[in-house]
Amino acid sequence: MESPLTDALGVKHAPVAIILTDQRPVEGSQFKPGRMGCVASMLLTAAKGRIVYFDRDTFGCPGGGAGLGFGDCYERMGFPIERLLSTGGTAQLGNGQSYDMREGERFHRTPEITRRWLAEFPFRQIQAAYVVAKPLADTTADEGIVLVHWHVNPDQLSALVTLAGFERGRVETTTAPWGAACHALAYAYAEAARPEPRGVIGFFDISRRNQVEHEILSFTAPYALHREMEAAVPDSFLSTPAWRELRARQ
Repeated sequence: MESPLTDALGVKHAPVAIILTDQRPVEGSQFKPGRMGCVASMLLTAAKGRIVYFDRDTFGCPGGGAGLGFGDCYERMGFPIERLLSTGGTAQLGNGQSYDMREGERFHRTPEITRRWLAEFPFRQIQAAYVVAKPLADTTADEGIVLVHWHVNPDQLSALVTLAGFERGRVETTTAPWGAACHALAYAYAEAARPEPRGVIGFFDISRRNQVEHEILSFTAPYALHREMEAAVPDSFLSTPAWRELRARQ
């Protein structure tokens, strides 16, 4: 699928289409069932030109399952996320194994504060069997795209945030919720259900920032917003000298 926005931004990493489907892809990479892995890393793999996909047995970790829309995988797997994100320690997992979280990630002061975050997290149980991530350029309009996930530098992120408001004139056309790097998908699923969905800025996860260049953040657009932004490209600031100056320094 052609993308005037991709061309105008000059991104290093291709935008990634997130597709929900009941058909298992005939090609692509997938975690082995029961094996740990990082969904955010797999999304970067897709941004570099490959197809990756996930199902309810291959989501890498409980946080990855939550981000992909496979429900509250922390509770289902008995994973003490409230301890991992805060003070750490040793805990018994749902499978009976012991897990040493050491000093914890210290993203929250206490487990109780993490539980507040969990109470607000938009857990979702998608109906599809598979979540597929592939370069947007390799998709067609009939593939059931639900989100478009970008990895961008500050100039490109500024452009995406600005373009999200081009047709709306709203103050808050984007949101920047905290979570794991892959949780941008869960937040964007929730935005997709809104009458005017917002873009989601992400990749604030300190434990996974080492997966990307220091200046990279993510921007995830529900597909309705993505189409709106694509249509706005010819008439927007992306054709002005101000943007061309920024584009030239990338």
